[in-house]
Amino acid sequence: MFFRMRIRFLATLIIPLISGACTPGVQAGGGAASRDSSTLTARFEPAGGRQREVQPAQGERHFSTVRQITFGGENAEAYFSADGQWLTLQSTRDNRTCDQQYVMRIDGSGVKRVSDGRGKTTCGWFFPWGDRLFFSSSSAHDLACPPRPDPSKGYIWPLDRYDIYSVNRDGSGLKRITNYDVYTAEGVLSPDGTRIVFTSLKDGDLDIYTMNVDGSDVRRLTNTPGYDGGAWWSPDGRRIVYRANHPTDSTELRAYRDLLGQRLVRPSRVELFTMNADGSDQRQITRLGGANFGPSWSPDGRKIIFSSNYKSPRSGNFDLYLVNSDGSGLEQVTFDGTFDGFPMFSPDGKKVVWASNRGAVKEGETNLFVADWVN
Repeated sequence: MFFRMRIRFLATLIIPLISGACTPGVQAGGGAASRDSSTLTARFEPAGGRQREVQPAQGERHFSTVRQITFGGENAEAYFSADGQWLTLQSTRDNRTCDQQYVMRIDGSGVKRVSDGRGKTTCGWFFPWGDRLFFSSSSAHDLACPPRPDPSKGYIWPLDRYDIYSVNRDGSGLKRITNYDVYTAEGVLSPDGTRIVFTSLKDGDLDIYTMNVDGSDVRRLTNTPGYDGGAWWSPDGRRIVYRANHPTDSTELRAYRDLLGQRLVRPSRVELFTMNADGSDQRQITRLGGANFGPSWSPDGRKIIFSSNYKSPRSGNFDLYLVNSDGSGLEQVTFDGTFDGFPMFSPDGKKVVWASNRGAVKEGETNLFVADWVN
C-alpha cells in the first residue's frame, strides 16, 4: 500500500516516491519539519504515551476532533481491526533502522511488537476475530535490515524478499503463509475474511493476486507490464481499487524491466484503477498526474479516499482526497502543507486514521492521527 509500505523521500531529492498501501520500504515525508501546519497543544509526548488533541488545518472540514497517537520516529500504514478498537502499524520505534510490525489500541495505548525483530516488515492486517493478524516480512532472508538501494540510482524502491506471515496479537504463533522468496506484500483481507489480495513478483512482474487465507488457490488478477499494487477490497467484496504505473513505450518498458531484474522499481506517475474481484473490468479512474496511492473505500462503498501530490508533483506535499468510485467528484480533504497518506476509515465510518508529517519535531518524522469524521 505507498506500495502499501511507507513512502521514503530521500532528503537529497525533490522527486517524491510513493511506498504504498504497502510500499517497499519507504518512509513518508522527508521535507523540513512542519512549523506552520496544524497547531499542537504541546511538543512533547503526553503522560502515559497515549494521545493528544491537535487542531485540524484550515479547510479540513471533514475532521472534528483530531488526536495524535504516536510521537516521533516513522509510523505508518495503520489499519483498523474489524471491531475498530485496535490498529496494526509498521514503525521504526525502539531505535530501529527499519520497520517492525506492532499493534496498539486506537488511543495509542497497549503498544506491542508482534514481529520477531528480524529483517523488515510491512503491510499488516487483522483477521476478523481480532486476535490474529498477517503482515509481510523479510525475516527468512535478513537477520538485520536489508541494504538500501544505491542513492546514485536516484529515487527507487527496493523490492525486498518479503513473504506473508500470520501471528497472534500478542506476538506468539508466528506462521509463514507464502513461500515465494521474492517481493510479496501489500496484503488486504476480503470483507468476508476468506481471501487476501496482495502484490507479488513471483511470476516476474509486479502483479496483483488473491489467495485463500492459508495461501492456497492463488489467482492472478493483473497482466499488464508494469507495477500494479496497493489493492483494497470494496466493502461488499465485489470490486478492488489499486494503483498502477504501466510503461507507455518500449524505452520505458526496457528501463522498468532492467530495474526489476535488480529487485528495484522507480515510481513515476501512479494512477488509481478499479476492477472486479476476479480481475475483470479494469478501469482507470484518475488521470491527475503525479503520484496517487494508498486508496481505500468509504464504508458505504461509494467513495475512495487516497493520497496525492498531483498539485505539486515534484514536492513532498501529499494530501488526502475523496473521489467517487467512478473517478468523478474529486474533493481535497487535508490542507496541512506536508505529507498526509495511508488513510483508512473505521468500520463504522465514524473515524479515519492516517499518517502525517504535520507537527513534526524532527525532519522526516511521521506520526499517526485519528480524526472523528464529518460528512
